[in-house]
Amino acid sequence: MLDLRRRAFLSLLGGAASWPLSVRAQQVSPLIGFLGPASAAAFVPFLRGFRQGLAEAGFVEGRNIAIEYRWADNQTDRLPALAADLVSRPVAVLVAGSATAAALAAKGATATIPIVFTAGGDPVKFGLVASMNRPGGNVTGVSFLANALVAKHLELLQDLVPAATVIGVLANPNNPNAGSDIKDVQTAAAALGRQVHVAYAASELDIDAAVSGIVGARAAALLIAPDALFIAARARLASLAVRHRLPTMVSNRLYVEDGALLSYGASIEDAYRQAGVYCGRILKGERPADLPILQPTKFELVINLKTAKALGLEVPPTLLARADEVIE
Repeated sequence: MLDLRRRAFLSLLGGAASWPLSVRAQQVSPLIGFLGPASAAAFVPFLRGFRQGLAEAGFVEGRNIAIEYRWADNQTDRLPALAADLVSRPVAVLVAGSATAAALAAKGATATIPIVFTAGGDPVKFGLVASMNRPGGNVTGVSFLANALVAKHLELLQDLVPAATVIGVLANPNNPNAGSDIKDVQTAAAALGRQVHVAYAASELDIDAAVSGIVGARAAALLIAPDALFIAARARLASLAVRHRLPTMVSNRLYVEDGALLSYGASIEDAYRQAGVYCGRILKGERPADLPILQPTKFELVINLKTAKALGLEVPPTLLARADEVIE
């Protein structure tokens, strides 16, 4: 009788691999793979949002889920190998954070493991999903539309510095969205009768020279294109902008908290919270193909008055009235 019970128990264990994911999650902690294009230090606020979303879905890191992190440290060419490493673990869900390049690397690494991305670009344009409402395949996620706002950023910068005839634009040439971002800015600048000087930085080592080139082109203001590299270097960029007296427009409030002048965009921390919720729903058995791409419904304008004072710039009352938050 004992032998029969032992054989039945071993058979039960052997069949566990074929149980539905929602059942297995109750037996062992599922593993989430997190693919980050920058560094862990740069992602602290985003991970806070991600873990909040997981908790809302009933999952807590170290209690009933485990997370393996891989960081590309702003080296885009490392993303495919890091994604492949996570897939080999294997992970139950693969999260691609804050970059279209990371999402593309994740999709290239697996056609079966569920992928949840957060990115500023258009996921349909880059072939990540079939449509926003019905993604299809194994990919879903959150698009915070940062890249769709670059023309709006230029308009706001124009309101702030109406005398600026040349606007500097800082972009990362390794970002898949860089080409369309620059085209959008150039189109918007032409409509406003302004010129654009584009400078590129593919690594933190390039940033000082790129900003110096913008200053040399006599740009009177700076627009920083959405990119994980620049988010990681936000405090440095804010310091350079003040040193060179460049009013700076960005897509993410984190820059403004670290000294940049002006930001307009959705909350990326909340986008990560939504991604965490999606991960939880997938771990409970839902399919990425059935989860529509989430998009923000609220955008916030944040102004740093301390930085404006350091630049010797008076923010127009009309712009202050439109601000969702003013940092003093």
